[in-house]
Amino acid sequence: MSIETIDSVIPPKGKPKWLRVKLPTGKKYTQLRGLVDKYNLHTICTSGSCPNMGECWGEGTATFMILGNVCTRSCGFCGVKTGRPEDVDWAEPEKVARSIKIMDIKHAVITSVDRDDLKDMGSIIWAETVKAIRRMNPTTTLETLIPDFQGIHTHLDRILAVGPEVISHNMETVKRLTREVRIQAKYERSLGVLSYLKENGANRTKSGIMLGLGEMEEEVIQTMEDLRAANVDVVTIGQYLQPSKKHLPVKEFILPDQFKKYEEIGLKLGFRHVESGALVRSSYKAHKHIK
Repeated sequence: MSIETIDSVIPPKGKPKWLRVKLPTGKKYTQLRGLVDKYNLHTICTSGSCPNMGECWGEGTATFMILGNVCTRSCGFCGVKTGRPEDVDWAEPEKVARSIKIMDIKHAVITSVDRDDLKDMGSIIWAETVKAIRRMNPTTTLETLIPDFQGIHTHLDRILAVGPEVISHNMETVKRLTREVRIQAKYERSLGVLSYLKENGANRTKSGIMLGLGEMEEEVIQTMEDLRAANVDVVTIGQYLQPSKKHLPVKEFILPDQFKKYEEIGLKLGFRHVESGALVRSSYKAHKHIK
């Protein structure tokens, strides 16, 4: 590890001040929070206690998770339950579309658990959800943050066919740590998914990585270079935070100056947008990524 890399991190002895978040406020946030509670709407923003919830809601952006809340994979970083998922709710596309209408969301991000238990891996529900949102909310723009669908083109083609403004798939970490962090995923397969999407008509592609899991600076830069080689348009870079004691520990907290450095490197590499900061998450400033 280079001296530059060592100086860019601090040991994980309590959260540093730049990770302390103010409680969300504002008229738009209060209004949306009331609607979520009144109609029992499900968003990742609330269930995941996202630090950017107030800012995103204030800008008319929210994230919804489909296909249940139990994942067939057991990634070491993720707080979503793993196990045997429930049956597919075929009414879900309309429910999500209705939630977006009630909340008057201008830009929606849709994500899901992995459903390796299904023959179509959930891709049909994915496509139907986008169609339902388009019917009920014709002016709402969309980002689909998809699983890898095991790299199967038939499933990816269903997402391409419904034409979301942004299709994203997260690398999550550097190549060396992929097996530990994303146990059932493959680094090259994720790159292949992103490359295939762009080659086959995706308007804009996007990916995200977390830092603080023991990666080195040169590995982060290599991952960014790999993403650009796959013609990815947008990259998000944020600090990993341990969901529970059962999950992978935080190895280090990345300093703000280092996040800024990655942003500058990413822009020089040719990304259209680079969101790099401790509190950045996949959907942070997502409404800007369609431009």
